[in-house]
Amino acid sequence: MSLEGYLPRGPGFATAAIHGGNDPEKWNCRAVVPGIFTSTTYKQDAPAEHRGYEYARSNNPTRECAEECLAAVEGAKHCLTFSSGLGATTVIASLLDAGDHIVAMDDLYGGTFRYFSKVHTRMGVKITFVDARDPSKVEAAMQPNTKMVWIETPTNPLLKIADIQAISKVVHSKPNVILVVDNTFSTCYNQKPLLLGADIVMYSLTKYMNGHSDVIMGSALTNDDELHKNLRFLQNAMGVIPAPFECSQLNRSLKTLAVRMQQHMKSGLIVGQFLEKHPLVEKVIHPGLPSHPQHDLVKKQCYGVSGMLSFYLKGGLSESRKFLSSLKVFTLAESLGGYESLAELPSVMTHASVPPEQRAELGITDNLIRLSVGLEDPEDLLADLDQALKRAVSS
Repeated sequence: MSLEGYLPRGPGFATAAIHGGNDPEKWNCRAVVPGIFTSTTYKQDAPAEHRGYEYARSNNPTRECAEECLAAVEGAKHCLTFSSGLGATTVIASLLDAGDHIVAMDDLYGGTFRYFSKVHTRMGVKITFVDARDPSKVEAAMQPNTKMVWIETPTNPLLKIADIQAISKVVHSKPNVILVVDNTFSTCYNQKPLLLGADIVMYSLTKYMNGHSDVIMGSALTNDDELHKNLRFLQNAMGVIPAPFECSQLNRSLKTLAVRMQQHMKSGLIVGQFLEKHPLVEKVIHPGLPSHPQHDLVKKQCYGVSGMLSFYLKGGLSESRKFLSSLKVFTLAESLGGYESLAELPSVMTHASVPPEQRAELGITDNLIRLSVGLEDPEDLLADLDQALKRAVSS
């Protein structure tokens, strides 16, 4: 696996992931692995005098450990965790008032698109979707009441890349506009949006950051004290918090994030290169391949890539269904970023909530397959894809 041309990765990531927020000196018992604190309330020394914890919705020692660890690996000053990625989205969007305006990437996770277009607009917030690969389109879409720009990069499922630094310059040329970057596909191991000018970086921690397909959580990180203060208020006021057990599981998972992401990248590139040469595949979309139209930008702003890729097989819905039902090592399922390899059909699964005309315009067709390449032996993954493609397209 060659990282030639990517941003040089600084030292200390794995160390921060293992030790951030996990100092045994915190506890009288000197536990190396932080405990799971399930108490909902805490004894106070006197009325309104406590030792940092009063009610578990407001703060919890297990959650605090996870947030401190996330902040350490992101290189962020502040971190807040939530009950899901969409929970994080809901809280961040609640920074806005009725009458405010959001400019959002046109190719978004289906749940984010659904929330923005069908829920948040009911609160009196206006949304404009643009192809943020071109920063000038972001600038053209901004209005006097624009208060937030929301981008994913890479996007889900078309793996479009937005130039975070260029968009940051556009956004911050206007007063009081927040740039939010959904970094779920890349993780902080491969991309650090805050260093490139983002005000908030958010995650569905359910995906790569946890990496074991057994936790649903989200997070928001920022270096801005005022944003942190406002988000912390909303986290408590809205009650969109994760449970202690999930926080403990996440804290466990972050310890192996570096080694997991290294293998996801290696295997993802092997699968992408294989599919590019396969006669039954029309096109492969993988940011780590030179064939990706924004591959140079990826190298400019990333330290590496994840195991996410999409491809168009030859055929339509019938062939896609046959392909997906023929897989034996890949599992047909939604979500991504776990140790197991997953395959799905965005047009009828993760992005079914996107209107058909918009799916067609974006290129989310019935022959677009999204893969999350896991940690199995790459040879087994290639053999599985090959046999499933032959069954689907040749029959």
